[in-house]
Formats: sequence, structure tokens, C-alpha cells
Amino acid sequence: ISAYAARPLPKVAATRSYGAQVVLHGLTVEDALARARELAEEDGAIFIHPFDHPDVIAGQGTVGLEITEQCPQVRTIAVPVGGGGLAAGTAIAAKARIPGVRVIGVQAEAVAAVPASLKAGHPVTVHGGPTMADGIAVARPGELTFAVLAELADEVVTVSEENLSRGLLLSLERAKQLVEPAGVAGVAAPLEHSPLFEPPAVIILSGGNIDPLLLAKVLRHGLAAAGRYLAFRCRLTDRPGALATLLGELAGLGANVLDVVHARVTADLRVDEAEVLLQVEARGPEHCDSVISQLRKAGYTVLFS
Repeated sequence: ISAYAARPLPKVAATRSYGAQVVLHGLTVEDALARARELAEEDGAIFIHPFDHPDVIAGQGTVGLEITEQCPQVRTIAVPVGGGGLAAGTAIAAKARIPGVRVIGVQAEAVAAVPASLKAGHPVTVHGGPTMADGIAVARPGELTFAVLAELADEVVTVSEENLSRGLLLSLERAKQLVEPAGVAGVAAPLEHSPLFEPPAVIILSGGNIDPLLLAKVLRHGLAAAGRYLAFRCRLTDRPGALATLLGELAGLGANVLDVVHARVTADLRVDEAEVLLQVEARGPEHCDSVISQLRKAGYTVLFS
């Protein structure tokens, strides 16, 4: 199995644990695909494409059959899209059973090859930026998958990194499902494109391979995006008790302090000033706004960086 070098360690370790030889090559899916073709030619092995093959599309399309069997009243299905195999197969199967069902593909906006390809009328390669959704960071859709999506996908939308974080947090906190950022793209989609989702809606969660360190970072981003985590700088008079007074203000506002970093020597501080970097836990966006507003009313200089 050829994979690019930046793949999450748990995904590589899990694949090796099943007895596969994993060859890490390059920085992108396209690099790994090219190496896989080379290995097949060198060893006389059979090259199996990860998404652009009828059998792969059909196999992944069984998800569409399961959805229509278990939720025959479904009106909308959201599917993460990388190379397009899962979305193409799901669209074929679901629309064969329920012709009126809407199938919405979802890509990370940092690597959105399918919307660009649909606009061009043929598969194109995009040079995207970094995304936490490595599992769908495919720079060019397949020829077969593109043809299916062009015909059967009702929409292919993009989601921001912020909403991928929010979607992961929502899945973990409310659905008790630990899903990798690529797999949670469908959860992020209604956060940005809610009018497209006629209920009942089914969201496919595809993939739970996430590095614990990345999970910690993503959860922090998700908490911040949901207004549950707030980081800011605050200027104080450098005298005994000033920090205690500020912390008392925060306690009175119901903001739980997670971390405090105290600095006295920066270029723009007066001799009698100090600055603290605070990380606090809040109850939501309105509570964050209230905390900042009340601190400013109390005479504090609150800054964000």
C-alpha cells in the first residue's frame, strides 16, 4: 500500500497491523498514486486505484443501499468527497432506490478540486493549501467519479477549517462519535449551508483515524469556534493585587480561567504596566461577548492577537 508521508501515524500503524506493507512516498495523494503505479510495474502486481475504479465505486456505494434500507424517508444525504468514490457510489445507489433524494458532496475549501472541475466541465488539478482533512485532500477527482458526480450530485459544497473543527467537536460531544476531520466534513456542511439540507438528512461519517495530538488541537479550535474557549491579552497596572482583582472580575462573570501568562517586559508597555495572556472557558459566543464587554467597562484594556 502506497501512502504519502504526511498520513497520520494511527492510520499507518493500523494498516500495518492488518499485515500490509506500507510504503510512504511524497507529500500528496497524487505522489502516493504515482509511486503505487511504479511499484505495480516493477513487481508485476495489480494496481488498485483508491477511488477511480468501478468496483471501488460499487463497493463504497453499498453505503447508499444501507441508508435507503434503514432510512427510506431520507431526503438529503451528505457525503465527504476526496477523489469521489464514496460520493459517486452513494449517489448511484441512493438515487436508484429513491430518485428524489438529494446527494450533497462536501470538500474542504482548502483543497476543493470537485467544484473547480464542475465549473470547468472536466477534471482539473487544484493546488490547494493545508487542511486538517487529510483524508479528502485530493487535488484532482477521478475521471469516472467526476462523470458520476457531474450527473448525479445535487450540490458539491466546501467547508472551512473552522467548521471542520466545530463539526468534530459536535460529533464527539453530542453524538459520542470520534471522527477524523475528513470524515466529519458532512457534519460541518449544515453549519455553513443549512438551507440545502431538507430533513430527514443522513450524514455519512467516514473515518476515525486521528492522531491524539491533532485531536487536542482540533478540539481547542472547535471550542473557540463555538464560543466555549476564549484567549485574550489584558493590560494591568503593575502593582500588588492587580492580577487578583482581574481574576476576581472573571470569576464574577462566570468565566473559568484555564491558563495565565504574566509579562512585564514588552516594547509597548509602560514601566508601570504589566500584561497577562488569559485563556478562559466560556459558555458560548454571547458569554464571550459579555466577558469582554464587562472587562472593558471595568476599565481594562482587552486585546486580541
